[in-house]
Amino acid sequence: MSNREYVQLLSEDGEPIGIADKAQVHDHNTRLHLAFSCHITDEQGRILLTRRALSKVAWPGVWTNAFCGHPAPGESFESAISRRAADELGTTVTDITPLLPDFRYRAVDASGIVEYEICPVFSATLASDLVPNPDEVAEYRWVEPADLAQLARIAPWSISPWLVEQLEQLDA
Repeated sequence: MSNREYVQLLSEDGEPIGIADKAQVHDHNTRLHLAFSCHITDEQGRILLTRRALSKVAWPGVWTNAFCGHPAPGESFESAISRRAADELGTTVTDITPLLPDFRYRAVDASGIVEYEICPVFSATLASDLVPNPDEVAEYRWVEPADLAQLARIAPWSISPWLVEQLEQLDA
């Protein structure tokens, strides 16, 4: 069995047009594809921020939302979110809820790697302890929503561009 992961390629109007090897999609000329982003809150209402592992190809060491990922072709968002929560954070989540179902962005990191995604944003509730995978997450912090909003306003360069855009849309 192959360890390859595949992503769903999309037309500009969001229609599926094929699949591609995830390892070959993110480059300097990334094609539009399907992804998701997930925010996790704790019982105190704080938001989980994770710092991307320094070994990541795109945005290494950047602080961002809890986790992101790509549903495999034919996989539901709920299944993909549960899978990535386990893979990246060693945890389980419940109460998966859409926040920004039509979120879409394009961003270029300092190395020239492009993210170009239709990326619905979800929230979820933590259902077990965090045991982050060091290949995915360098560190994590729980932050107050108001503190995160202020950070995005005064130092947007300190967090991922997709998180900045998500916070702007959630605040609108």
